[in-house]
Amino acid sequence: MAKTARIVVCDDEPSIRKTLSEVLGDEGFTCESVASGEALLNHLKSAEQRIDLVLLDVWLPGMDGVETLSKLREMGFKMPVIVISGHATLDSAVKATRLGAFDFLEKPLNLDRVLLSVQNALKQAHLERKEKLLRASQDSIELIGQSEAMARVREEIELAAPTPGRVLILGESGSGKEVAARLIHQLSDRRDEPFIEMNCAAIPEELIESELFGHMKGSFTGAVENRPGKFEQADGGTLFLDEIGDMSLNTQAKVLRVLQEQRFQRIGGHKTIQVDVRVIAATNKDLSKEIKNGTFREDLYFRLSVVPLEIPPLRARLEDLPLLIHYFFNQFSQAYGRKSPELSEDALRLLASYHWPGNVRELRNVAERLMIMMRKPIVEVKDLPANIRGSETEELWFGNFTSLKDARDYFEKKFIEYHLRRNEGNISRTADIIQLERSHLHRKIKQYGISHNGSQS
Repeated sequence: MAKTARIVVCDDEPSIRKTLSEVLGDEGFTCESVASGEALLNHLKSAEQRIDLVLLDVWLPGMDGVETLSKLREMGFKMPVIVISGHATLDSAVKATRLGAFDFLEKPLNLDRVLLSVQNALKQAHLERKEKLLRASQDSIELIGQSEAMARVREEIELAAPTPGRVLILGESGSGKEVAARLIHQLSDRRDEPFIEMNCAAIPEELIESELFGHMKGSFTGAVENRPGKFEQADGGTLFLDEIGDMSLNTQAKVLRVLQEQRFQRIGGHKTIQVDVRVIAATNKDLSKEIKNGTFREDLYFRLSVVPLEIPPLRARLEDLPLLIHYFFNQFSQAYGRKSPELSEDALRLLASYHWPGNVRELRNVAERLMIMMRKPIVEVKDLPANIRGSETEELWFGNFTSLKDARDYFEKKFIEYHLRRNEGNISRTADIIQLERSHLHRKIKQYGISHNGSQS
C-alpha cells in the first residue's frame, strides 16, 4: 500500500554512486545520485516528490558532509540521513549524530550492512510519521449514540471501511461527517497511512488546484518553494474532500481524471506523480439538484458515490442527546481539569426540545461553554444559552398537553380571559372584538369557569 521509497546517494566517487544505486534499485527502491553537498541541497529543493532517505558521504568537494547535513536540517528537511565515510573520525561522527544522522557507516562499505541500515531508517521514519498522525488525531474517533439511525450508520461504515470503495458522506453541517470519514479510515487497511483532509469550500478557487496537486517553485506568483498537494500527501492513505459540492466545475474535471488514473502533475511540474489514494467525499448539498442545475458533474458523482452514506441530523436522533452531552462533558473535564456538571431534568428536557440547527457541533460548543462557565454541580434551565432558553416558551405552551383538545381548551380560556380584561368585563364589546356570538361567549365563560367584572350586557 505504501509508496516506493526514494533515496538519494551523495558521494563524490562515481563507483560508489553506481554501486549503491544498483544495489538499492535491485531491492525495489527508487535511487538518484549527486556528487556534492551543494548538488544535494539543490536536488532536494527542486525534487517533485518527497525524498525518503539520504546516504551522505563526509568527505565531499566544497561543502563537506557534516556541513551539508547541518544546512539540510536548517532548510527543514527531516528525512533520515545515513552518513558514510572512508576517513571516519570520532569528532565527525559525534557532530553527525548531534545533527540527527540515523547511522554512521565506514568505507569500504559492507552492502548487507548498508541495506540493513537503510531498511531500519525507513522503518523508523515510518513509525515516527505514524506516531505523529496518531497524536494529531488523539480525539477518540467515535460515533456516539444508541439510536436505530446511528446503529445503521455504524453498520454501513463497518461494511464499507475494509474495501477500497469510495464513499460519499451526506448530511447537514455539524452532523458528524468528518468523524464518519475518520472512522472509515481507522477501520480500513490504510489505518497506518496518512488521513489528509481538505475543505473545498474554505479555499479560494485560484488556489484549490495547488492545494490538491501541489506546485513547483515559480509556477505562479507566491510559489516560493516546491510544495506537495493533498493527493501526494495522502499517498497510500485516505484523502477526505469535505464540502465537495462547493468545488468548481473546472476543478471537478481534474479531480475526476485523477480518480480515474491515480496520477497527475504538480502545477508547473513535468514529472507524472503516481499515487494510491482512497478518496472519501462529503457534502451538505443535494448533489442530484446540483447536477440538474449544472453545477456538479454527474460522472464525478458516480465516481465518488460507490458507497453513499447518510448521517442523520441531531434532531432525528434526540434519544442520543444524553449520551452525547455526557461524552462531551467528559472530554472537556479532562481538558480543563474540572469536574463534569450534571444536568437537571428540566435542563435536559429543554435541550431535547431544541431543534439544534448546528447539530452535534452546536451541542459540543454548548457543552464546552457550560464546562467553562459553570461553577455549580447542577446545570439548570437558567444556565443554558439564551437561544436554547428561547425554546422554553414552546415547552411551557405545548409540553404539558397530551391531547389537542386539552391544548385548544387551554388556549380558548386564556384568549377569552385576556380580551375580557382589556374590555373591563364587557361581554358585548368582547364578543364583537373576538367575532363570537354573545350567547356563545356566555357558554364559553360558563364552560371554562371564567370570572369577570364589569358590564355583562
